Amino acid sequence: MTVPSAVPPTARPARTLGRATLRTADSVTTLDDSHRGVVLVAGSHGGLVAAWYAARAGVRAAILHDAGLGLDDSGIAGLALLATIGTAAAAVDGMSARIGDGADVLRRGRISRVNPIAARLGVAAGMPCAEAAELLRDAPAATGAPPRHDEGRMLLDAGPPQVWGCDSIGMTVAEDAGRILVIGSHGGLHGGDPASALGPAARAAVFHDAGIAADESGTTRLPVLAARGIAAATVAHASARIGDARSLWATGTLSRVNATAASAGAAIGMRVPAFAARFAP
Repeated sequence: MTVPSAVPPTARPARTLGRATLRTADSVTTLDDSHRGVVLVAGSHGGLVAAWYAARAGVRAAILHDAGLGLDDSGIAGLALLATIGTAAAAVDGMSARIGDGADVLRRGRISRVNPIAARLGVAAGMPCAEAAELLRDAPAATGAPPRHDEGRMLLDAGPPQVWGCDSIGMTVAEDAGRILVIGSHGGLHGGDPASALGPAARAAVFHDAGIAADESGTTRLPVLAARGIAAATVAHASARIGDARSLWATGTLSRVNATAASAGAAIGMRVPAFAARFAP
């Protein structure tokens, strides 16, 4: 994945602000203008692409899920990214709350990592998420514009069938029906909603298991997709970077497979290109 630009942000004058409103979201892919200026507690992982969605929405501060940290600490890479534009951010321990469930992150989450801006506000590892969120209501305004993230979709294999990579499930399109999708997002339903499993009727799909996470929430898409006849799997969090479809394709090793995938010969321990090959004509 191309890392969003690290050029110095455009400076903005300091502003005195009132206390921010606190809001939760199950996924940063659903954010809109109504989230501008809020303290966001989201069920999304804390990786680069998730931080980009949060920055694009203009949140004042963010608490995300650390997704078990994962390869290269990719589950928290977005915290440093947000710091470059002056946004306070933290992540909760992956086993303290369900991934994909913002309300649960707020209710049960325990802070595992903070960026320097959040630390200056008193947020620290081990703190309950609700306490940290209250401190972040006094966060400063961002000092720079969000970075660009222009290469979140890519053709990984011309097939047939085609294999497309998406750094986030929010980057899938209707034309992905019948394709194999390698998606950098976690394998958990958003707020437990089966409708969030996957929009297009893909031939097969691979997600990141986010360290499995509390209540095995990192894999809850799999049985829902099996019921739709879609083969699906997750990769082990330590084998690939979350939010990075190219990384899943290059080094991802399957950690879970659903019944539809298993019936096609997919198995735990298989690499992602070998999984995709099971669905070639």
